[in-house]
Amino acid sequence: MISIQHDIFLTVSKLSRGPVSVATHRPALHSPPAQRPLHFPVLPTYTLAAPVHADIEIRKSRFIALAVPVADRDAAMAVIQDLRAQHPTATHVCWALLAGGQSGMSDDGEPSGTAGRPILEVLRHHDLDGVLAAVVRYYGGVKLGAGGLVRAYTDAIASALKDAERIERIAYTTFAIEIDYADESRVRRWLELSAAEGCTLVDTRYDALATLLIRLPATLRDGAIATLRDATHGRARFPDTEEQA
Repeated sequence: MISIQHDIFLTVSKLSRGPVSVATHRPALHSPPAQRPLHFPVLPTYTLAAPVHADIEIRKSRFIALAVPVADRDAAMAVIQDLRAQHPTATHVCWALLAGGQSGMSDDGEPSGTAGRPILEVLRHHDLDGVLAAVVRYYGGVKLGAGGLVRAYTDAIASALKDAERIERIAYTTFAIEIDYADESRVRRWLELSAAEGCTLVDTRYDALATLLIRLPATLRDGAIATLRDATHGRARFPDTEEQA
């Protein structure tokens, strides 16, 4: 059975984001217009192309910062475990993770809000997701105070990310197309021409009709369906989109 799925693919890209403005209108009292949902543009998020690190000293304390792309929380916790094994005498191993619904942070014994939260804010400032940032601290004997700790952890992870290469996270989706056998060559030809844009064939099934499962960037989905419908002169069917067609 062909299943429909969504996933994330990464490609190198640097995009700028502009401000979003929403105009509001007061409807006439006698005839209010139909309300339509507001659709905001999907803003890009990024992860890291490779792990980055920095090593700084602040008032005799050593701060070793690491930022690394991770698939999920389990992968992030494995990195933290490795850091603890590499630095068994470290005073603290503080971290923050941005990974969708699996995000989290830890002050690891530092005063609440002085380590994990500042690290997390640096990740947010860089529009990162799917990234773990951690800072190992070796206490040098001089107390920094709450404000000093916030600055130290912020500076440590910011130093690691200063020259980091970001890669855009692009959402991918799939859809199924049912076609007569005579139209299969048209669809496969379209796939060949669209391969450079990330369109691929991931599964096929042959019954009374040929069913092809196509994977592509989510932003191309509607255009692809329209193109394939035209290419087959309206004969193609899209089972998972029929209600929307």
